[in-house]
Amino acid sequence: MAAIYEAKGRPRFNPLISHVADLAAAERIAVFDDRARKLAAAFWPGPLTLVLPVRPDGVVCDLARAGLDTVAVRVPAHPLARALLSGFGGPVVAPSANRSGRPSPTTYADAVEETGDKAAAALDGGPCEVGLESTVVALLDQPRLLRPGAVTREAIEALIGPLAEAEADAKRSPGRLARHYAPQSPVRLDAAEPATGEAYLAFGPHPEGPGVWNLSPRGDLAEAAAHLFAHLRAADRTGPKAIAVAPIPEAGLGEAINDRLRRAAGFVG
Repeated sequence: MAAIYEAKGRPRFNPLISHVADLAAAERIAVFDDRARKLAAAFWPGPLTLVLPVRPDGVVCDLARAGLDTVAVRVPAHPLARALLSGFGGPVVAPSANRSGRPSPTTYADAVEETGDKAAAALDGGPCEVGLESTVVALLDQPRLLRPGAVTREAIEALIGPLAEAEADAKRSPGRLARHYAPQSPVRLDAAEPATGEAYLAFGPHPEGPGVWNLSPRGDLAEAAAHLFAHLRAADRTGPKAIAVAPIPEAGLGEAINDRLRRAAGFVG
């Protein structure tokens, strides 16, 4: 377990997500209520992590939970992940394969570049389909959105009612550092055009050219999410003065994209 934190350079106050094969396996490590079961039925397998009270007889150790009385759990949808979990027969704690604070890898090559020399084995399941880390929701008293993701606020609230902001429960989720998902180059947000020497992440119709990566020429948020980290990495490799990013709508999946971009720019506390 400690080797995961060492490989990523991850602070040990930052909990890890426990991945399991199905709801039955999740209920062996976490205490579910009706809200949690409703969300699991709607979004598992898939990119939703639930932060729940840990079962006293659960097997997820204190280090993986950062010493908290909660556990973050999800059932992934990827066939390779599901085969691994079913074969193992228990929870697998797994962060994204980046060094702490860096943009998450969304391809096998990027994962190997980030932390491959620290891994005893590597599995190639192809490029990430969603491109963003999972949505994280805490269900302790009032439901709280700890990290936006592909399962949108609107979809969750339609099932269990309003979500409060992270506030005191923020420490229970990964991906909450003020500067996170960050490339080496500075990131400038809401840029209509790049300045001289800047790379540019466009969104919507924009002329192609050197130093321009378009998250989605047709202005599709799902496509933008899938391309976000790969384009950040590609732009960063060119060594620009900064990476300018076009405005992204905040609604729906845009909330999660903008969360990652604000943290990449160091604008979120």
